[in-house]
Amino acid sequence: MGQIIATLGPSSSTNSENTKKRKRDNSSCSEEDEIIKTSSLPSSSTPRWKYEVFLSFYGEDTRRGFTDHLHADLKRKGIVVFRDDETLQQGECISQALLKAIQQSQYAIVILSAKYASSKWCLMELAEIVEWKKKTKLITIIPIFYHVDPSDVRNQRGTFEEAFAAHEKDPKVDIKEINTWRKACKIVGGLKGEHIKGDRYESTIIQQISGIIFNNYTMLNIRIHYDGQKLVGINSRVEEMINLLDMESNDVRFLGIHGMGGVGKTTLAEIICGRVSCQFEGSSFISCIREKSTTARGLASLQKELLSMIMPDQEIRIWDHHQGIKLMSTRLQNKKVLIILDDVDCEKQLTALAGNRKWFGPGSRVIITCRDSHILITHGVNDTYKVELLQTADALQLFSLSAFDKTNPPENYKDLSMGFVHYAGGLPLALQVLGRFLFGRTIDAWKSARDQLEANPKKEIFDILKISFDGLEESQQQMFLDVACFLKRFGRLSDFFKKIYPAIDIDVLVNKSLVSISKYPPDKLIMHDLLKKMGQEIVRREDPNEPGRRSRLFGVEDVYDVLKNDTGTDAIEGIFLDLYFETKHGEFNAEAFSKMRKLRFLCFDAALEYIKWHGNPFQYMPSDKLRFLHWRECPSKSWPSSFQPKNVIVLNMPGSHFKQLWKGLMVLDNLKYLNLCDSWKLIETPDLSGVSNLEEIKFSNCTNLCEIHPSIRSLKRLKHLNLKGCSRLGNFLNILGDMTSLERLSLPSSEVSIFPSVIYSLSSLERLQLDGWSRLEKFPDLSRLECLKKFKAYETAITQMPSVNLIPKSIRSLDLKLPKRMPRESRDSVMFISDYSLSKQSSYPTNRDIESPVEFETEEKFRVHIDFSNPVSLSISLSSLI
Repeated sequence: MGQIIATLGPSSSTNSENTKKRKRDNSSCSEEDEIIKTSSLPSSSTPRWKYEVFLSFYGEDTRRGFTDHLHADLKRKGIVVFRDDETLQQGECISQALLKAIQQSQYAIVILSAKYASSKWCLMELAEIVEWKKKTKLITIIPIFYHVDPSDVRNQRGTFEEAFAAHEKDPKVDIKEINTWRKACKIVGGLKGEHIKGDRYESTIIQQISGIIFNNYTMLNIRIHYDGQKLVGINSRVEEMINLLDMESNDVRFLGIHGMGGVGKTTLAEIICGRVSCQFEGSSFISCIREKSTTARGLASLQKELLSMIMPDQEIRIWDHHQGIKLMSTRLQNKKVLIILDDVDCEKQLTALAGNRKWFGPGSRVIITCRDSHILITHGVNDTYKVELLQTADALQLFSLSAFDKTNPPENYKDLSMGFVHYAGGLPLALQVLGRFLFGRTIDAWKSARDQLEANPKKEIFDILKISFDGLEESQQQMFLDVACFLKRFGRLSDFFKKIYPAIDIDVLVNKSLVSISKYPPDKLIMHDLLKKMGQEIVRREDPNEPGRRSRLFGVEDVYDVLKNDTGTDAIEGIFLDLYFETKHGEFNAEAFSKMRKLRFLCFDAALEYIKWHGNPFQYMPSDKLRFLHWRECPSKSWPSSFQPKNVIVLNMPGSHFKQLWKGLMVLDNLKYLNLCDSWKLIETPDLSGVSNLEEIKFSNCTNLCEIHPSIRSLKRLKHLNLKGCSRLGNFLNILGDMTSLERLSLPSSEVSIFPSVIYSLSSLERLQLDGWSRLEKFPDLSRLECLKKFKAYETAITQMPSVNLIPKSIRSLDLKLPKRMPRESRDSVMFISDYSLSKQSSYPTNRDIESPVEFETEEKFRVHIDFSNPVSLSISLSSLI
């Protein structure tokens, strides 16, 4: 389609108000006029026309003037026109040829000049046009009253009266035929067309007429062209883009369309081109720029192509792209043009083809499609539009149209169709490729194709998606493959990926639509399933037969094969074993790690009961390149001295069997995250003096943890400390004094009755959770913690709501849960909240049987949420309404 639109010549502006007026006028036509008034665009089932326009005119009046100019403008726009003095082939019977031409034309432009009715030939043409319209409604008539009054045509007065009087005196003309001509003139004279009478420039009228035809003709061709591909869900996208174009504005606007490969960026740009190009003095659609601009000569060729479309009557010579920049910046600066640059992948292309807004005349628009949104931002576009994936309903419709030529699949194919829809994940390219591939095949063939897709992605889809991967730097390719192979479940490892990879590489992948950031759960890395499959296929092709010779192991069977049979090599950089939803048992050989000298990523998300190890894995595992270690229920009791992961960034080992992680001083300058939660055998924490960059520590629910090494106080960058559920820990308050960078703190149970003043020294604290502070009765003065946003106190003895002056202005959530065995009279006292001076409700229900939460607002602009659903707890949340 890009090539079809790209061949269109320049187009002229259209007065939108005149177009609207035309529609209003036509809607008020008489019943007789209804057979001729402008109809809507034909559907795709309409026969395709040979001509877009049939020109009916009297040669002596307009051939060398108005008609010639109109004809030339239509041809410049690529519109096929029938004009009797140049279209008829020699030897044809003229009457038969004319009749055929009328029947094969979409529009009939009738130029009614002073001597038009004097020509019997013209009147016969007019009668045939009216008759064909009446029979089929397949032709739209546009009358142009060229220096004649429409009422003279309608009522046969003036020169038309004289002409008909002469015809009636001609014995060779049948009176019935004359009456047919009169009726045709009456009907066409009653239509609202263009009236040229000397008070308007003819060139303006020509531009309006040709612009309307060009717009409708282009939209029809788009509809026919895409009929085989089936457009679904496109209307809302077109409307949003039209709004961004802001056609009423006279400034020069650059707009970008971006999204992942195969999502429909080019299709949207083509439709926009067809919709609005008639409002410009010239338009140019340059497709496949990424492929065509691999050399400097390629850029020069694209510049020449662009200028030639807008100025088809001029010879354009460009020897190199530097000369082309100079030529473009001068030739277009006084023209209102529409430029569409499709599939751009670098700034150099934009510099050569649309380097500056000053290149183009007022009102010009430049639309750029690309996969990388950062290119658009760098080039300073006014707005960007991201083409999103199709929702399930639209995706099923598109798939069904491609597979069955129906909007819904047959009943016996519904479940299979939904399987393929889920596989495609809303990607239009994949839906269409799969639908066309499955068209006309049996159910057994569908099932076979479904089973094969998991192992062998369709090549057409794979190749399109891989284009974005090939354009990445090596470090970005490595990250992409890690995400594709290791980020199996939604967001589970997302936070860790952000810690171990440079932020710039993440930004690049997001900009190129290779990964995205989720809204809920918030800020999680996610990747489209087809992109994952593409990345996994790239890894599989490294060695299709030997998993141990690939860079990444992620399939359960492949991991079991390598670790059981000791077939690993130094090609292996990462291993991911996820038994979260499986119960596969196996015996692994710890020595299998010894050959993996490049191992940098290890994730064992498997319960200990499923895996039996022969030997200690840490004894054989090369550690100098290891950056990420996630091992749930790790069986080792401690690290051997040979295991020195000096480059590790994340140690995530929940439920491990360590009594002590390491002994003595361990220098881990890169370690940022340490999690040993639920490690019930852990007795003491290691010496953290050599881990100066640690930002997050989780020891929650380590129920036998008795001592925290005092070196924790030296961690100046520590932001998050979780000691929740460490019930045997006795010295935790002593370690808090120096932690001025701490932002989140969860503390285990305590016997203190007065809130510790040491917590007030944590000037950066944003979240504080207390669990089981059963003797704490007085609500703490949280206003002294100026950054605090969330406060939770579970199983505390606080029996009265706090007054407002104890709550910092920064607070967003206040959550209190009372002890399970709290006396009823104490619970009643909790309900006294007069300090809040309620503005909408002076009291609230005390009925203990109420299950639904109660919400109200305070004069201090806080929303209070009280939940009675739990008979032994009261949950209160305050959120700022400002």
